[in-house]
Amino acid sequence: MSKRSFVLCASFGTLVLSAGQVAPSLSPSDEALSPGTSSHAGSPAAPHSPDAPPAETDLERLGAAYSPSPAHALPPGAHSDELLPPPVDVDEPTLWLARAIYSETKRPHEQELVAWVVRNRVDTGYRGKHTYREVVLDPYQFSAFNPGADKRSFLRQLHPDAPLPQWRQALWVAQYVRHAAPAYRPFSIETRHFYSERSMKGQPVPYWAEGSRFVPPTEQRYRVDERRFRFFEQVS
Repeated sequence: MSKRSFVLCASFGTLVLSAGQVAPSLSPSDEALSPGTSSHAGSPAAPHSPDAPPAETDLERLGAAYSPSPAHALPPGAHSDELLPPPVDVDEPTLWLARAIYSETKRPHEQELVAWVVRNRVDTGYRGKHTYREVVLDPYQFSAFNPGADKRSFLRQLHPDAPLPQWRQALWVAQYVRHAAPAYRPFSIETRHFYSERSMKGQPVPYWAEGSRFVPPTEQRYRVDERRFRFFEQVS
C-alpha cells in the first residue's frame, strides 16, 4: 500500500468513528438537509490507483462527515448539548483553525467550508501568511480577531478542554480539514474569501466581492444558505 493510500484509509477510518460523535451537536430545526450517501457492502472493491483521486462515494462520505445527516440530524436518545471529548493531541495549527471557524459559525457543515477557506490561504501563502496562526490573526481578515474586537481575547484563549459543545465540534472539524487530502476540497484552492449577508445587515457588500467570482460549494455534498455564507475565488 502506498503512503498516500495509507493516509487516505487512516483519515477515512477516523472520520467514520468521529462523525457519529459530531452529529449530536446538530439541530434538525435549523439545519438544511444534505443528500444521503449509499454504500454497497456486498460488492467487491474496484482496483484503485494510488495516484488517482478517491472514489466519488468515498468523497461524499468524507465530505458529509460534518454535514447535516440525511434525514434527522439527531439520532434517538441524543442531545444537542452533548459534550464531545476533544480530539487527541490537538496541535497549534489545528487549534487556530478551530478558533477561526468557531468564531464564524456554529453549524458544522459551514464550519467545514470556512475551514477550507482558511486552509486555502495557508496552502497558497495568501498575503504572505504561511501558518494558521498568521492567517487567522492577519489584520482585518477575520472580523472576530480584528484589533479591539469584543471576542478576540476570549477566542485566543480557547483551549481543547474548554467545556463548550460547539467548540468541541469545531475541533473535530478542524482536525479533519487540516489532515484531509486535497482531493476533498469543496471548491478550488483559490477560494479564499467569504462573507455573510445576514451578519452584515445595514453594511455595504465588501469591495472585493464586487465583480469577483461567486463559488457555490459542491452541491452533491453541501447545501448552504447563501444569505449566511457566500464564497469567492480569485480575489487578489
